[in-house]
Amino acid sequence: MLAILTLSKFQAWQSCKLKTGRADEPGRPFLFLMHNVVILGSGCAGNTAAIYAARAGLKPLVLMGKEPGGQLSITSEVENFPGFPEGIMGPVLVENMKLQAERFGAEYRFGTVDAAELSQRPFRLNVDGEWIETSTLIVATGASARWLGIPGEQSLIGKGVSSCATCDGFFYRGKKIMVVGGGDSAMEEANFLTRFSDVMLVHRREEFRASKIMIDRVAANPKITVVLNTVIDEVVADESGVVASATLRNLKTGEVKKELVDGFFVAIGHIPNTKPFVGQLDLDEEGYVISHGGAKTNIKAVFHAGDVQDRQYRQAITASGAGCMAAIEAERLLEAEGH
Repeated sequence: MLAILTLSKFQAWQSCKLKTGRADEPGRPFLFLMHNVVILGSGCAGNTAAIYAARAGLKPLVLMGKEPGGQLSITSEVENFPGFPEGIMGPVLVENMKLQAERFGAEYRFGTVDAAELSQRPFRLNVDGEWIETSTLIVATGASARWLGIPGEQSLIGKGVSSCATCDGFFYRGKKIMVVGGGDSAMEEANFLTRFSDVMLVHRREEFRASKIMIDRVAANPKITVVLNTVIDEVVADESGVVASATLRNLKTGEVKKELVDGFFVAIGHIPNTKPFVGQLDLDEEGYVISHGGAKTNIKAVFHAGDVQDRQYRQAITASGAGCMAAIEAERLLEAEGH
């Protein structure tokens, strides 16, 4: 016997097909909600894909994931998104996108994909223990910044702590800037930030793990001071609640000192949110989705958008553009198939 539909499930059922299918347990019927398009992620990429898919009448379902709103949800102010000459708060921008998509019929739901079956269509997704099905899938799950895990770090994100120099560097013109990391990302961030001020680059080891060309660029930049064999024990706020200093500890001598800082940039890499797709989607050595042209993955009807594939630009506007591409690709495929 079919499970009884709750009100929320019934509302979702209005815009999708209902069918029974095989459950995980043999002989047990199971309820599937069938969608035209499911979008994983609610950052700029996922929200833009939702706007375009909804305007095309596809009634997309957006699963908001563990970090609703993506990276912009922890960004205090966005000054480089076109159309906002005075800037806009990051959480406000992504919420406006969500409202715009809902206006055209997109459905949003809290949920995380625990498992995915992409070997045949319709695709099956296990969302917090419940299976749903979809004709097309847009993966816009993003990439989460790696953090140091030190006191003060998380509470001061957007208040002086950042993982994106190109997003937030402008705010620290003429101020004290610190970058933590030893790879290419850290080298690139440090060099970029010298456009605004002098930079202290802190690394825990004796040598950098970055490529030689990036290390040479840092060494040749007189505005960068390199501090090796040193870790950050804590990020400290002032009375107004913004970053004021960082506590440094030399791993060789044990010396501890406090360094005044306004902008604290963590550049130790990102983790693409692709765990459910390992062994199914083509991923590179770090887990990013490999593009097969446009917004296509190696699996027909599965598309990518945003930082889950883009490891170069990682900007709100490029993510939105990628979301647009993915939605148009999904729309064209469904139309060609007679949906």
